[in-house]
Order: sequence, then structure tokens, then C-alpha cells
Amino acid sequence: MLRHTRRGFTLIELLIVVVIIRILEAIPIQKFYSNKEKAYLASEKSDLRNLATSEEAYFSGNQTYTTNQSALNYTTSQGVSVTGMAADAKGWKGTASHSATTKKCYAGFGSQAAATTLDGIITCDP
Repeated sequence: MLRHTRRGFTLIELLIVVVIIRILEAIPIQKFYSNKEKAYLASEKSDLRNLATSEEAYFSGNQTYTTNQSALNYTTSQGVSVTGMAADAKGWKGTASHSATTKKCYAGFGSQAAATTLDGIITCDP
């Protein structure tokens, strides 16, 4: 009498395993993306803090603020650009953005600070 033994898996069993693996795979990717976004915003905030320090150092020697980054001895982090800079004798402002995200951070002081921003406080898009 011949006995048939079953070897391997059926196609349905293999497909179910693949689907389960894909679902488990998707969960950490979302967390990883969220962490990258936080890192980009942290570099934007850091650059704005450095800008604030540079502006105040410039003001202590010149009694005015400036938008000239070379005069401030200020450089941005990789991927970050500071735009929308404005300055006068009573204040300064700037907007930082990163090339890998659409969110921006804002900072300002004195006459140039936005109406929604407190002096020296960095705010970011939600």
C-alpha cells in the first residue's frame, strides 16, 4: 500500500505568512519616519538658537542687528537653510527649514519678532 506524505506548505499558507510579515514590517517604519522628522526639527531649532546667539554677540559690539551671515560668523547645519531674515536696530527674525521636511521653525526678537512669537522663543509648524 502506498502512502502519500505531505511535504512543504500550500500556497495559501505561504501567502498568509507573507502578509503577516508585511504588517509587522510596516509598524517600525512609521516610528522611524517620526523620529527622523523630530531630528530635522531639532537641527532647525539648533540653528535658530545659534543664530540668536550670533545676533546678540553682533549687537553687543555694533548696537544693531544684521542679516549678514558672514558678519555674524554663523553657518547652518547640513540640509538646513535660514531664510526670511530681517534685522534692524531693535530686533531680528529668521525662518529655518530643512530640505527633507516641509515643517519650518521661526524665531525672532524685538521689533522683528512675529506677532505670534515671543521674544527669543522658537516655534515650529505642528
